[in-house]
Amino acid sequence: MKNKEKIVVIGSTNTDMVIVADHFPAPGETILGGKFLMNPGGKGANQAVAAARLGGDVAFISKVGQDVFGQQAIQNLINEGIDVAGVAIDLDEPSGVAQITVDRHAENCIVVAPGANMTLGISDVDKMIALIESSEIVLAQLEIPLDTVRYTMKLAAKSGKKTILNPAPAVPLDDELLKSLYLITPNETETEILTGIKVTDPSSARKAAEFLIGKGVSIVIITLGANGAYVFDGSVEEQIPAPSVEAVDTTAAGDTFNGALAVALADNRPILEAVGFANQAAARTVTKMGAQSSIPFLSEL
Repeated sequence: MKNKEKIVVIGSTNTDMVIVADHFPAPGETILGGKFLMNPGGKGANQAVAAARLGGDVAFISKVGQDVFGQQAIQNLINEGIDVAGVAIDLDEPSGVAQITVDRHAENCIVVAPGANMTLGISDVDKMIALIESSEIVLAQLEIPLDTVRYTMKLAAKSGKKTILNPAPAVPLDDELLKSLYLITPNETETEILTGIKVTDPSSARKAAEFLIGKGVSIVIITLGANGAYVFDGSVEEQIPAPSVEAVDTTAAGDTFNGALAVALADNRPILEAVGFANQAAARTVTKMGAQSSIPFLSEL
């Protein structure tokens, strides 16, 4: 059953072109890969699809090019039951694409050509203010212009919405953006870029989380891959373990985590329960190949 509270995801839409190989090529090296897959992707679209498949009532704000990749992306979102009124078409820039190599250890290496994603601007958000104001949760990432993310989160926070930022790909963030966030979900690498603190144990995780809480974020969740997620809100502190699974491809695990987290919070679940649900969904994702093709449905959990 869909939650009545709407989740608005703002972010990127890409087409992922995936090659499976034994190892990543060194500079100047050409290697023969194996299987090739072409999947709908982009952190924003992945998170919107994850939230929709896991029971959320989802609307998406994004931008695509006037090309076959853009048309396919919009149709795919519609097929997932996502409100695409906020997906604009750029007449000049192509749709975003990502080239992904997956090695035998299920690690991935990604290069993104963002295209129309980087023209998603404040004026596009202004057209969707009513949608944001009617929502419960606003979820964003950093594959669109930082000014647009900052503006959207500030707008949503002023309207009393729960704002979630998945700060990927990581860049240093200003205090104005951080203080508009209800929740932030960096992984260990992103946490170090945001705080200057390398997360190696619970003590360093707490120091990094305290840094972000000090900037005005209400809840910090540091995702730790197979080790689950560390949660801190200034008083509650806990590391929630992830289910043990055999990983095939880690692509979209973080996106599934964030989409699932948004669904659980829209359903008013307590934060530790919400993180447990998100861990479960992310663990299911790594057992399959691809981005959106690997995102589970609620019935699978």
